[in-house]
Amino acid sequence: MTKAEGNKALTRFIDGFNKIRRTLDPDLNPTYEAGAMLALDQAEVKAAHGMNPKGSPNSAAVTVKDAHFTVPKQAGWPRSFIADALTNLKSRRTGEYIRWYLVFSRDSIDAPWRVVYQATFVGSKAPEFKMDGGFAEAVPVGGGSGLAVDPGKLSKTYADYLNTGKPDVFASGPNTDRWRTRRAKDANGVGSRILYEDSAANFPPVALRTADGGALVFFATYYHQQKTVSPGMIITVGPELRGILKGPMKKKTTQMAISNVSGQAVKVPAKSAGGKVEFLYRLDAKTSLTAQ
Repeated sequence: MTKAEGNKALTRFIDGFNKIRRTLDPDLNPTYEAGAMLALDQAEVKAAHGMNPKGSPNSAAVTVKDAHFTVPKQAGWPRSFIADALTNLKSRRTGEYIRWYLVFSRDSIDAPWRVVYQATFVGSKAPEFKMDGGFAEAVPVGGGSGLAVDPGKLSKTYADYLNTGKPDVFASGPNTDRWRTRRAKDANGVGSRILYEDSAANFPPVALRTADGGALVFFATYYHQQKTVSPGMIITVGPELRGILKGPMKKKTTQMAISNVSGQAVKVPAKSAGGKVEFLYRLDAKTSLTAQ
């Protein structure tokens, strides 16, 4: 893949992303997105469409500049590359412009490049990649990766950890032990109970070797919530989520099933180096609500 091809794929995606935001038409998402990115973004567009069925024609367009491309050596299909570019969006925390890291993938020479993962990193800096002759190194997703956790096992490993607290392979932080603590607190509220269940997603991970022998890995998981409130109470769905409501909303319901998809970017150390998997980015979205 050349830089010109990368710029073409990036421009196509940004144009499509802005069109989707103007029209709020979820049928457009699969043209520009696939995998975890499609699941996440389409869910948000469906929810927004529920509030604004005529779209949002005055939506501010996203623009990008200073694009860079990281291309791994790959044989066969699918193939992928990472584009990172500075956007015109500002961080609410720092006020600085945000750099998007977009993972593009396609399944054949005739298929379009579509975004399968998206991330932002603190300081707009990704881990340093291992480069050879201008190319990055794609890490095998199965066995033989040389990592503390093989990329192909990360989704199930993370789901198992959130469900049980084991295996103990993740570094402490807001997306690991602190999230489990928050869930435990939220599980039994006043007059309500929430059951959580996490499961692996079948979206292929993308992993690139870092200069220290580890890897930057993009992967996804699902998690489900079953919310129950006491008799005499009811669960209501706000207008911001009615676009993903499945089936008619019962006037009085005490149970709600909520499905979510979660996309992650993590730094996985080499097995020989020791250490734990570190979360660099995570974004989730509700994909459906079902009154029961």
